Amino acid sequence: MASLTDEQKQFLQGTNYGIATTLRADGSPHNTVVWVDLDGGLPSFNTALHRVKAKHIERDPRAALLVVDPTFYRWLAVDGRAELTTEDADAQIDRLAQRYDGTEYKGWTPDMVRVKVRIHPERVTAYGF
Repeated sequence: MASLTDEQKQFLQGTNYGIATTLRADGSPHNTVVWVDLDGGLPSFNTALHRVKAKHIERDPRAALLVVDPTFYRWLAVDGRAELTTEDADAQIDRLAQRYDGTEYKGWTPDMVRVKVRIHPERVTAYGF
């Protein structure tokens, strides 16, 4: 298992957007823009259980996360195995909304189940650190 440096962990706790990549059933990549976090020392993002990326991870846990600093040529790419958990997922999306938008999360629907995605790094590639 690969590990992140302290500087890379701090980077994940900022307001840089990430691109999460999961795999469709045919093996092709599916990319989505996500708010990123650090959870238990692991790169993390949040989604709803009914969304495609959660379904992809349930079927095939291989995933990647690319986080780019828009003000300086610095980026962090993490490939590994993703896990889904509902533990603290509602609180995480609220924290992320505060961090990125300065408001409470507004995307709630009555039947929504939020999940936290944590990626266990197998490969870490970075530039500018």
